[in-house]
Amino acid sequence: MKKMLFALLLVSSQIIAQQSSPLSLVDPTIGGVGVLLEPIRPTVHLPNAMLRMYPMKRDQIDDQIAYFPLNVPSHRLNWVFGFLPVSGPVTAGSWKQKLTIENEQTTPYYYKVSSEDAAHDVEFTVAERSGYFRINFKNKEDQYLRFGTLNGNGSIEVTGKRMITGTENFFGMKAYFYAETDVDILSVEKGEQGNNKLILAKIGTGTKKVGMRYGVSYISIEQAKHNLQQEIKNWDFAVLKNAAVKVWEKALSKIQVKGGSPAQQRVFYTSLYRSYERMVNINEYGKYYSAYDHAVHTSDAPFYVDNWLWDTYIALEPLHMILDPAKEAEKIRSYITMYEQTGWMPSFSTVFGDWPAMTGNNAAIWMADAWYKGIRDFDIKKAYAGMRKGSLESTLLPWNNGPATSLDSFYNKHGYMPGLRPGEKETEPRVDTGWEKRQAVSVTIDNSYSDWCIAILAAAAGRPEDRDLFLKRAKYYENVFRKEKGIVWPKDKEGNWIEPYDPSLSGREYFTEINAYNFNWSAKHDFKGLFDLMGGKQATEAKLDQLYREDLGLPRYKFWRIQPDATGLVGQFVMGNEPSLHIPYLYNYVGAPWKTQKRIRMLLDTWFTDNLFGMPGDEDGGGMSAFVVFSMMGFFPVTPGIPLYTIGSPVFNHISMALPNGKQFKITAINNSPTHKYIQSAVLNGKPLTKTWFTHKELMNGGELKLTMGPTPNRLWGAGPDDAPPSALDYRP
Repeated sequence: MKKMLFALLLVSSQIIAQQSSPLSLVDPTIGGVGVLLEPIRPTVHLPNAMLRMYPMKRDQIDDQIAYFPLNVPSHRLNWVFGFLPVSGPVTAGSWKQKLTIENEQTTPYYYKVSSEDAAHDVEFTVAERSGYFRINFKNKEDQYLRFGTLNGNGSIEVTGKRMITGTENFFGMKAYFYAETDVDILSVEKGEQGNNKLILAKIGTGTKKVGMRYGVSYISIEQAKHNLQQEIKNWDFAVLKNAAVKVWEKALSKIQVKGGSPAQQRVFYTSLYRSYERMVNINEYGKYYSAYDHAVHTSDAPFYVDNWLWDTYIALEPLHMILDPAKEAEKIRSYITMYEQTGWMPSFSTVFGDWPAMTGNNAAIWMADAWYKGIRDFDIKKAYAGMRKGSLESTLLPWNNGPATSLDSFYNKHGYMPGLRPGEKETEPRVDTGWEKRQAVSVTIDNSYSDWCIAILAAAAGRPEDRDLFLKRAKYYENVFRKEKGIVWPKDKEGNWIEPYDPSLSGREYFTEINAYNFNWSAKHDFKGLFDLMGGKQATEAKLDQLYREDLGLPRYKFWRIQPDATGLVGQFVMGNEPSLHIPYLYNYVGAPWKTQKRIRMLLDTWFTDNLFGMPGDEDGGGMSAFVVFSMMGFFPVTPGIPLYTIGSPVFNHISMALPNGKQFKITAINNSPTHKYIQSAVLNGKPLTKTWFTHKELMNGGELKLTMGPTPNRLWGAGPDDAPPSALDYRP
């Protein structure tokens, strides 16, 4: 009887989940407490839109809100214009007063909070460049709307009975807002917090409902007013909220899933929602301000900013190459425009200009991937010129952009970035000696991959003579692989392997954020060559197995003092950082795909859950979430630039992707369950499939992949020598 009741409850919960709309399954609070690093913020916004808002607190278990930023210009980098309704007599504490939370509701399109002391409720909904707050004051105190700058240099002014404007300088550029209230402002108090300017706009005493709508701009206050007038034409909060609902329903409904648990569906659609945060279009109705040449440009074309390509090239951008290839072309055209405006291809294209973070010429990977997936509505010759210059003339040093240094000359001559021996002093002034350092091994491997992507674009860009040059550079990763040790290893300027060296505990002097055990697998463009260095497929398989079992060598708290970005640990494998996202799929390349199926299910179940701790590391504005979307559907783009997807183990029984060409691609997992995670056989469009991969063209042409699942591995499926996905220096997409 108990078994029957449990079965009925399980079936009932699955039916309820399947009947829910994708939007209703989104929970923006998932991952709202960081494991070691940054929490995910419950952002209210429209897909890829300029205005983003979330309550400013430490994380999702902090019960006090310091303010609501009127905009988040760049994902967790900066905020502009703090707003908060406050009550009571004006004292020194009024300028620091916080809202203590009693109840909170958050969705992609709407936010509501009630204060603990029952002083007021605050609601918010959003358009692309404008927002709408609605406040319900409940006590008998004096009631104020507090506005303030957040970055020191700026001003807030009340410019009419119902108008407030602001200007704020941040990161070398300016933000503006224009706001209107639906009640009169009776008086204004001015204050300061450090260099920040604040005002308290009194709107009366006692209970009342107040609306405040506003527009933001990077051009002028007048443009902010125009943005508001274009998007929020009246004081109907419900109309604006419902419009935002429709936008989100359309975006999230592009992928429909059935099966899995309600929790897994919540994780999936929340991850899909997070995959729409960036890039953001900052064109303001026919013109935009560019921080890349510090000018306002007249254009009807979108101008997209805010992309951390080191984090997003492997999963986020490939996801949108499926869902919205036309928008991907617009984003790439924006990058090319930035190159034209500055003379350098951006690294991280923030709203305030290039933020040259991390390592690698990642624009080359992104653009090569787009080109070979048929997204070609951009100037390939200009794009190529920017990539080529970034490789041959720009510095490759982490957190740098601009002309090459002496270390780059060394790299070009010797084929690797030299590392410093322990205790050896830095010789290059542009290297950050405090924390980031040279990251010598990562620089070499990451640029080997991006140079391969330049090589495969050379002919398309009219420079076929460049192919051999960049293929030679694509092999440079071999120079930092110590064959007898079976792992990547730093070399000094004399060409000698550096000793002492611990592949587990070596930090940013040699690696970017995580260690050698994970960067050992980063030559994504040449797994054939890499596996040969490791001793062949069988030895490589054993090395993959050991990765998940390798001891850290010391307690975790000591390990994390050296490797704070190495979160989501399974042995030495790091689930919580982007360089590791492809590693679980590499068993497909060595003839043991059942191990990929096993690992992917375990990693998803362990690290990506529907609670406040449901993200193992920095989410990076979609970089990690897009991995979840792909992996829960059962496939992943391991090597952007090679237009194919390698198969994992789908969480859901049925997945349907509505493609922009009007077709559908479906995945059906027969007999699928938490225990039936192993593929027994596969059929693609009615034909048996033994390969562990399918092409982007096959996906975009529509059709169906049928996977028959079982409780034990089929060690023969996908294990043949011709079943592995291609990845080799001489591969031509």
